Amino acid sequence: MSPERRQPRYESWVERQIREAAERGEFDDLPGAGKPLRGLDDPDPDWWVRRKMAAEGIDAADALPPALALRRERAGYPESLVEVTREESVREILRDYNARVLEERRRPTFGRASPILAPTVDVAEVVEQWRALRAARAVEDHLPPDPAEGSPAPRCRWWQRWR
Repeated sequence: MSPERRQPRYESWVERQIREAAERGEFDDLPGAGKPLRGLDDPDPDWWVRRKMAAEGIDAADALPPALALRRERAGYPESLVEVTREESVREILRDYNARVLEERRRPTFGRASPILAPTVDVAEVVEQWRALRAARAVEDHLPPDPAEGSPAPRCRWWQRWR
């Protein structure tokens, strides 16, 4: 039997440059040399997007469609409002949320899929939950539960209105 015939090997310019650099030892002291590559076991096709978002400090929630972002915001009530000190401010935040939900519902939808709807909140109910959370936190932290009910709202300067 004849020995196996080798096919003639064609070496491109790029392959030759890499081979010559490896022979000169230019790849020997690179960081990560001899270490396994990260992410080879992860079958996630969007690995590069997640890594870039983490490197840039971008939250994935910022990329949600508006209706899902509103649902996520609602899921945080009233716990996300604990830091707000005035009841009128809490009511204003909740009224603003309801207005954004209604505005989102009025937007036209395309396609045959059912639109994703975000529910509105009952302002009085969430304010009651907020009061209970503030009172519980005041007991834990020994803080006053609420500022005076009849205190006037802090003045808003004219340049702060457009922020």
